[in-house]
Amino acid sequence: MSTREVSTMIKQGFISDPTLSFSPSRTTTTTPSFSRLYSPSSSPPPPLSPPPPPPPQSHLSDSANPMARPSQTQTQSSHHHPHPTLFEMMSQEQLHEASRPIKSQSRIFKLLSDFNNPTSNGGFSYHGVGPGDVRLTVVGKDGFRVCMDVHKRVLAEKSRFFAEKLARRDKDNREMMHMVEISECDDVEVYVEAVVLMYCEDMKRRLVGEDLDKVLALLKVSAAIMFDSGILSCLEYLEAIPWSDNEEEKVISLLIQLDLHDSATEVLQRVIAEPSTSTRADDIFLKLLSGILQAKDDKARREMKTLISRLLREDASGYDNKLDVSKETLYSLCHRCLSSLILCLSEATCTDDSRRDRGAIMAEIAREADNMQWIVDILIDKKMGDEFVKLWADQKELAMLHSKIPIMYRHEISRITAQLCIAIGRGRLLVPKDTRFSLLSTWLEALYEDFGWMRRASRSVDRKLVEDGLSQTILTLPLLQQQAILLNWFDRFLNKGSDCPNIQRAFEVWWRRAFIRQHVAEQDNSHLQITVCDYPK
Repeated sequence: MSTREVSTMIKQGFISDPTLSFSPSRTTTTTPSFSRLYSPSSSPPPPLSPPPPPPPQSHLSDSANPMARPSQTQTQSSHHHPHPTLFEMMSQEQLHEASRPIKSQSRIFKLLSDFNNPTSNGGFSYHGVGPGDVRLTVVGKDGFRVCMDVHKRVLAEKSRFFAEKLARRDKDNREMMHMVEISECDDVEVYVEAVVLMYCEDMKRRLVGEDLDKVLALLKVSAAIMFDSGILSCLEYLEAIPWSDNEEEKVISLLIQLDLHDSATEVLQRVIAEPSTSTRADDIFLKLLSGILQAKDDKARREMKTLISRLLREDASGYDNKLDVSKETLYSLCHRCLSSLILCLSEATCTDDSRRDRGAIMAEIAREADNMQWIVDILIDKKMGDEFVKLWADQKELAMLHSKIPIMYRHEISRITAQLCIAIGRGRLLVPKDTRFSLLSTWLEALYEDFGWMRRASRSVDRKLVEDGLSQTILTLPLLQQQAILLNWFDRFLNKGSDCPNIQRAFEVWWRRAFIRQHVAEQDNSHLQITVCDYPK
């Protein structure tokens, strides 16, 4: 074999390389595999041949862990190949996967041991029913089988499925001996657990501490064999424990699949509202938003605003819309915020500075403006904001009051105008050109004056975003209106500089439209012809 071929096989892992490090996590142990499990009441399986003695460094005795010692072959192999190849590691992974069913089988051994020794476990109640008269065999899809000697009386009392199957008699009307086999089971352990559960005095107590997936599997099996008390115990368990998001999906999916009707009502009440509750969703939403708008703790108010906004966006992005908030509710809140803003600005213009703390006035105006911005955000997200643009454009009284108070008090109000321009510039608000021009006519001067304070006082204001939104809004107007607005901006920008929005891009586009790309409507000389032909039926 050439040096290149050897190098290639080392790289691919089929020949060990003494320079490679060895990971102890790759070591596995060979454990004996059982193809058949016997009920403790039946004859035991033949003894296995004793394993070779453990190496001197092992501290586990045979009785402590008889399945955890490496075989002699493995020990010799590990001394011969201290650095396993990729092929050897893949083989060890396959052995590890093959040993997983042993864990389930050991649990079944424990389960059957408790079942056949009721005195050692006080959870069973079948004293006096005599020896088992039904041989029940549960066979998995992999051929693994479990045999149990159970009682016809118990099976018939607990399961309507077994009651029907075990009611047969011979031609002389005598009871027959029965051997029942359940084949092609997905999980043998769950079927055995379901049968054992039939003998329990307190089924729900036995389920305490069980994994939710295990209980769901028990519920599915109980429904399949019509084990009504088992179904009820599983449902009581599910109703009493908390669920993670992933577990909730599993529970609801299985309950819908099993179609247990009234039995599952108590469990489903956690996630399914009654019709009367759904009809009050708008009232609930109004109460929540009103509470946030009137909250006294600013930190809690901000946290709840963030939470409600996130939940509403989730509700609008693929989930069933259970919270159908009406436009009327949202606009009633808008009018409430507008009234509060007008009242605050009126007080600010009429109040003697010596009698009122300026900081309190500024905080109150900022709070009401912030409330309005939040409601407008919700309207835009729900595609209901078109009417608000006209409403805001018509606030002549508010704009007049706004111009009479110092910029340091009022600049938060201009953020509402910027918010609307950004949404219009992104195409999220579709309003007529007259409304767009009215909006700028009422509030653009205020936005120019407040821009410097907006930018310096709030880190959340993205200057470029505001400038782009304003530019796009201006460019949606007729060319002559663009010209009037942009020439006015040109003079202001030369005097104010960075305290004025930089909308040079809009100016450039207007310039090209007005003086370079002068579009002239071409006459359409095409003659469209339409011919209609009639055919008999």
